[in-house]
Amino acid sequence: MEGINKFWQLCHIRKGRKLVNIKELLDICIDKNLIDMTISSRKLKDETKAQKVKIRPVIIKDTLEYQVSEFVGRKVLHTNYTQKDVKKRIEKYMEEEFKQAQITRTDSLATILSSKSGTCTCKYKKAKEIKAQKELSHNRTKKYIIQEGTPVGFMIDLGVMTPDGRIVRTRYDKFRQINRFLEFIEDILPRLDKDKEQTIIDFGCGKSYLTFAMYYYLKELKGYNIRVIGLDLKEDVIEHCNELRTKYGYDRLDFYVGDIATYKDVDSVDMVVTLHACDTATDYALAKAVAWGAKVILSVPCCQHEANRTISSTLLSPVMDYGILKERMSAIITDAARANMLKARGYDTQILEFMDMEHTPKNLLIRAVKTGKTDEKAEKQAEDMQKALGIELTISKLL
Repeated sequence: MEGINKFWQLCHIRKGRKLVNIKELLDICIDKNLIDMTISSRKLKDETKAQKVKIRPVIIKDTLEYQVSEFVGRKVLHTNYTQKDVKKRIEKYMEEEFKQAQITRTDSLATILSSKSGTCTCKYKKAKEIKAQKELSHNRTKKYIIQEGTPVGFMIDLGVMTPDGRIVRTRYDKFRQINRFLEFIEDILPRLDKDKEQTIIDFGCGKSYLTFAMYYYLKELKGYNIRVIGLDLKEDVIEHCNELRTKYGYDRLDFYVGDIATYKDVDSVDMVVTLHACDTATDYALAKAVAWGAKVILSVPCCQHEANRTISSTLLSPVMDYGILKERMSAIITDAARANMLKARGYDTQILEFMDMEHTPKNLLIRAVKTGKTDEKAEKQAEDMQKALGIELTISKLL
């Protein structure tokens, strides 16, 4: 206790003509107007201890607390404190562990510099302009593109929403999936020309949750001039989808019974979507998209059996000896080859997480945006990988 009191006496700031110790400084700064505080520069190097600390206010169950995040190696450890306890924790950080701290509030700034001996120099000044406080709620409500509480026709008829706009509890995963998909659409909007009709094809549309969502978002919410075509092999599903689109008055949305590989009713397409097209059906869809010169390709592959049937590698025998690992390895290799072949044909390609694994095992999305810059190295890498593993994938034959 004596050490802490001495520490307070050594820590001061000049506020007007008054000397204020660190305890008084924290009384001024640590309240609901704190935006964040960063404590850094350890006095003694120790990789096992926190290298940096960040502190911010949070609202938990209607109570103001302070979240302390310690950065230890690649881990971030979070602990929540009351106002009283977080001040004590900060004092300890500055007395024993760190050299400096930066405090940002809505109306002011403060810094604390601590020497090896524990002497602190503190500076406090009013901010030139008032900053907005960040959202303090610890459990922030995610802002979805399609919001709960606003009834949307197709979401109701497809069983995701109730007539008053609430999400059906057992369909929440589908609600999140729809919104996640729309986030990917939002990212590529600059690639679509709003001044002329854009043709979009969804291969293997199934019940068309995402097809309807895409049309609703682009046409109804964003005002794009679009024509959307959904293709699937199930006649009863296509009939039902056409009934729904008529009901909603979606006059530029059509569904047809059709095969991915043989569809020829359009000459050019601006965007191709293929979600959960099984095995090599994804490859035929990607090849069609490239042949049409599609500006954007969004593909969520499914059931990559092709590589799994023939893949062989002595080096990877610890993987090949276990069915589930072999299956996952085959899927990863197939998607890597697809991504590289798209790069080779002039697309900037990314592989992104579509949904968390806890919601669906089919969680990878290939997003390809046409740039026109071909990449021969990418094609050779894909070919060399296949030779090394004793496989010949359909995507390499088609592209």
